[in-house]
Amino acid sequence: MEEIVVGRLEGATIPSDHPVVSCNIPPWAARLQGLAAGFKYPRMLIERAQDELDQFITLLQSLGVTVRRPDAVDHRRRFGTPDWSSRGFCNTCPRDSMLVIGDEIIETPMAWPCRYFETHSYRALLKDYFRRGARWTAAPKPQLTDELFEADFRTPKEGEPMRYILTEFEPVFDAADFVRAGRDLFVTRSNVTNQMGIDWLRRHLGPGYRIHEIESRCRTPMHIDTTFLLLAPGKVLVNPEYIDVDRLPDVLRSWDVLIAPKPNRIDDRVLKVTSMCGKWLNMNVLMVDEKRVIAERHHTDMLRALEGWGFEPIPCDLLHYAPFGGSFHCATLDVRRRGTLESYVD
Repeated sequence: MEEIVVGRLEGATIPSDHPVVSCNIPPWAARLQGLAAGFKYPRMLIERAQDELDQFITLLQSLGVTVRRPDAVDHRRRFGTPDWSSRGFCNTCPRDSMLVIGDEIIETPMAWPCRYFETHSYRALLKDYFRRGARWTAAPKPQLTDELFEADFRTPKEGEPMRYILTEFEPVFDAADFVRAGRDLFVTRSNVTNQMGIDWLRRHLGPGYRIHEIESRCRTPMHIDTTFLLLAPGKVLVNPEYIDVDRLPDVLRSWDVLIAPKPNRIDDRVLKVTSMCGKWLNMNVLMVDEKRVIAERHHTDMLRALEGWGFEPIPCDLLHYAPFGGSFHCATLDVRRRGTLESYVD
């Protein structure tokens, strides 16, 4: 890795209680969020997360990685379209709103109204990359009207057929529902990525790339990086709760499928109430290269597993970033890696 974008905590605002947001969290948490929506996150949460984020950035720089940052934004400011209005959320997770494919950066059409203008805080970076030769693309801006969302949606129970809150009214997707392996991409359909969004990206990229769909058993799917994560050529990390390894795409038949260990219990009551992420954040690691991997210090079982698989884990703290959207993989967007664009699958 040579260059990476790392998110910011300044101005972070508790997201709205729109159904597309609240459907991904437990009902009791959704009720609390509805009361707090539009207010800034408590200072205590931000300060603890900021200390860890600063240490993480220092670590990346010590490894020779150039770190770029978005502009600080007051996300409490209200904005809207002719159809709706909202306050913002935060710019902690560049992995969601932008997808880097070769020399192209794609702004994604996200389904959360409170994230509609999130990439504006990255515009200085995007313009700089464009001036330096990158292709800068934006997917069609969605309308996000009621037609996009199932009016009577409820989370499917175990054993029930899978269903999603999104209709196929228009293409929407978060970049974090995709992971890349050279000319191959893997995606999970979710409550923020619909089939029309997957089809739009497949047609946009054309025959030079292949998109493979991964079936997830998660009842509240949102983002692939706690379900299925590429670690190195020929090695993929999977969540044993969400993935049936016998149903992985045939192109992975020759790969080593590594089963993630269960997350260590973390005795932090604040995180249990505030985290928007599932318990599998131990999978949310960041590969520096084919061997070195940055992983959460508290998830000791994952550190040992990575070492046993032949990797060189670098322990770091980012536990208190969870209320803002994730961990190392979510908090970053790798922009430039040394090497050539290849195909790593059969």
